Amino acid sequence: MIDVTCSPEVSEALRERRPVVAMESTIYSNLGLPAPANSEALDRCVAAVRAHGAVPAVTAVLDGVVRVGLEESEHPRILGAARKAAERDVPVAVAQGWEFGATTVSASVAIAAAAGVAVFATGGLGGVHRGAERTGDVSADLDALAHHRVVTVSAGAKAFLDLPRTLEYLETVGVPVLGWQHDWFPAFYTRSSGLPVAHRVESAAEVAAIFSNLTRAASGLLVTVPIPEDDELDAEHLGAVLDRALAECDDAAITGAAITPFVLGRISEATAGGSIPANLALAENNAGVAAQIAVALSAT
Repeated sequence: MIDVTCSPEVSEALRERRPVVAMESTIYSNLGLPAPANSEALDRCVAAVRAHGAVPAVTAVLDGVVRVGLEESEHPRILGAARKAAERDVPVAVAQGWEFGATTVSASVAIAAAAGVAVFATGGLGGVHRGAERTGDVSADLDALAHHRVVTVSAGAKAFLDLPRTLEYLETVGVPVLGWQHDWFPAFYTRSSGLPVAHRVESAAEVAAIFSNLTRAASGLLVTVPIPEDDELDAEHLGAVLDRALAECDDAAITGAAITPFVLGRISEATAGGSIPANLALAENNAGVAAQIAVALSAT
């Protein structure tokens, strides 16, 4: 089991059974968003969690220590991080004393579970990559959801993935997928991928009741929250951009973890930077929904 160190604020909240929301650090690093958008994202998400009555708990590896909840004075270390840590990397980061590991979704879910934090907020999930039947490229995020008892709140999965297969994978491993006041699986920058979710929920109390009745002792729950309507990108334009970017990946033999930053960079260029405000809006929105769910869970 991961040995984690919680901040005094998070420790006190957990001791008193008050709501806490875990947050990954990759999205707030320069690996996730360029400066100064990454700093704005962190400030907005922390504020959104607090506004709904929960305690924000950013996860990271600092100087070989797995941390849950950081002091504001430590935020600059997040913003300048240049090394990611997925769940598989966390024990290595500890043993080797990494100065900084920006936690991905899979690492953050595992760390949240180890700390006893039941709700985690992120932007978008990884999933089954297009062409996975050839490459076997499936994000560790999905496995983490299946093996840790945490509610993950996201804007669906990144649009350049194979979304039908991503949903099939989640069904296979028994992770319930809920649509937050919405009937469709979101595709990050757009509200609908055209794929229906199995179940729609209307309130945080409903999510808390579902989580309390999960049939597996060590399995999670995915709540998908569509990007706010005013911040949604044009789906047709985005689709064309994604097709071109993925074709470039094939031509340049870009694979695995390198695909995400490449494609996101192409989207930013094609939207004249419009994807960054959209990213900020969906991350902030997800953080607020996650806090509402954490509050509801703390009341059960």
